[in-house]
Amino acid sequence: MKGSRPEQAVLSKDTDLSKTDATRTVIENLVDGLNDHRIEDIGEFFDADFRWMGNFGCGTKDGIRAFQENWQKPFQAAFSDKSCVDEARLYMGEWAAAFGRQEATHSGDFMGVAPTGKRVEIRYMDFWKVVDGKIVDNWVMVDFPHVLSQLGVDVFGGEGWEAFDRGEKQPPAPAQEGTCNVS
Repeated sequence: MKGSRPEQAVLSKDTDLSKTDATRTVIENLVDGLNDHRIEDIGEFFDADFRWMGNFGCGTKDGIRAFQENWQKPFQAAFSDKSCVDEARLYMGEWAAAFGRQEATHSGDFMGVAPTGKRVEIRYMDFWKVVDGKIVDNWVMVDFPHVLSQLGVDVFGGEGWEAFDRGEKQPPAPAQEGTCNVS
């Protein structure tokens, strides 16, 4: 990389490692609460003003009410009989991260797709910041394109890069240094 490099890990560089076990307890209890399909009392784990920041399609939720009304309720309306399976969790001071999947039945409208009754896998990644025993920030990536694909919808219209992996299309390569790649 030419020039100065951007500063890395700004948010977590000063984490207090002595808080790792307390953070672990909050996250483990939260996942149990999510698997119990708790909505009304889920605030036990979150600061009232916490931020839930999802990828495009998921949205951003400011505060517990927005999380309950604009994430939990529509998610549970679309997917019943669901369970959360964290495949890995990492803890470092006030920080925690996990990736895994939800296994659920598509029993309600989801992104314009009528209920199919299909069992689906909903892959995700979560990154949490815990302060004084409450989650204050939650960065989330939920693989909605994968879910929609399981329901028969290709959000990429056949242009997904999986075609490269299958050898169906030749992937483009960047122009060589000093050449111009303009049409």
